[in-house]
Amino acid sequence: MSKLGTGSAGPSFRIGRPGQTTLLLQCGELWLKHGVVNNRSSLSVWDDFPVHQVPEVVRHVGTSDRNFYDRYYFNLHACDDSLFLILGMGQYPNLAVQDAFACATHAGAHHVVRASRVLGDRADLTVGPFRIEVQEGLKRLRAILEPGDYSLAFDLQWLAHTPAYLEPRQFIRKYGRVLFDTQRFAQTGFWSGWLQIGDQRFRVTPDRWWGTRDRSWGVRPVGEPEHPGIRQNEGLLTGMWNYAPMQFSDHAILYMVNETDDGDRPLQEAVRIWVDPNREPEALGRPEHEHELVPGTRLVRRSRLRFPRAPEGELVVEVAPLLNAFVAVGTGYGMDPDWRHGMYQGPLVVQGLVRQLDEITSFGEYGLIDQVARFTTNFGQVGYGLHEFGFWGPFRRYGLVDAFSGAAAT
Repeated sequence: MSKLGTGSAGPSFRIGRPGQTTLLLQCGELWLKHGVVNNRSSLSVWDDFPVHQVPEVVRHVGTSDRNFYDRYYFNLHACDDSLFLILGMGQYPNLAVQDAFACATHAGAHHVVRASRVLGDRADLTVGPFRIEVQEGLKRLRAILEPGDYSLAFDLQWLAHTPAYLEPRQFIRKYGRVLFDTQRFAQTGFWSGWLQIGDQRFRVTPDRWWGTRDRSWGVRPVGEPEHPGIRQNEGLLTGMWNYAPMQFSDHAILYMVNETDDGDRPLQEAVRIWVDPNREPEALGRPEHEHELVPGTRLVRRSRLRFPRAPEGELVVEVAPLLNAFVAVGTGYGMDPDWRHGMYQGPLVVQGLVRQLDEITSFGEYGLIDQVARFTTNFGQVGYGLHEFGFWGPFRRYGLVDAFSGAAAT
């Protein structure tokens, strides 16, 4: 180490040997030879906790992949067809962006509020009018959207119904590149607080306002679109995605299938999660799906989910969709070229929009669809929850012969 000199900020020292990266230290600040970095600006509240996984500050994740993300997802419904609220917040450390959205389907309209800012301290769970508070990890959280010049506002408290369940890791590699490498946990729960949609205010109580949430992180396509290269028009995720966390009185069922057009399943899961934390989750075996689509569309009209190897004998769940939410429209899930999760919008941007459902259904059905659904088992149990699906490219089992066709009339 050699001394370089002194100045108003104090002495400077050089660390390193010829041919190596050289670091300059001056009064607690750190410069890289090829760019100035102040180590105080990289530090965050989280760095005072023993949570580090790699020899970096929390602000810098363990991969340089631009597509690394870390996200919250919640939904809320009244166990009927009256409304469906979906909200989320994500951080994209290698894109230096943090964003949030809320989407409500109610009375024939699609309401969206979305916000984006430059990512700073990763412990700061605010984006403009949005705020998430983790009050008791894996049990109690609070989600807030302050009132403003848009059609949604809420102050909602989440209380867990079941213990959080760690789902199987999703991994997809195409042409040598990792496109998906994600981890997620899921949970069913109850809501309390208030929700405002337009001029209508709802008092939210846990006896009838239920929902599901998840936390996911890892690598998946985010931000500004990248050139597809060898993939050309081939989709990132193809075939059918189908996901259903079902909430019953003393348990939840988590069902998940990603199936390609040729029947391969890169990902699947079927498990019963008990409210009693002392009871271990119960594997239900390979799940089977039987969907009926609305003719001429990619929308599910009704479904039957079967679990032939469930411990108590075959379990059959009839799925009755109650309300469609076109969550890919306006929220950042990929249908809007000017607003995608992780896309840089500026230092802080907040926007609101309202669209009629009959205006967006014809193209919204080609994205991700979240349905409020009623689930009835062959053992007489009735529950409610999320039924999520998307069909990308052909899926001939249900009459989708190419990327644009709808189901044939039956």
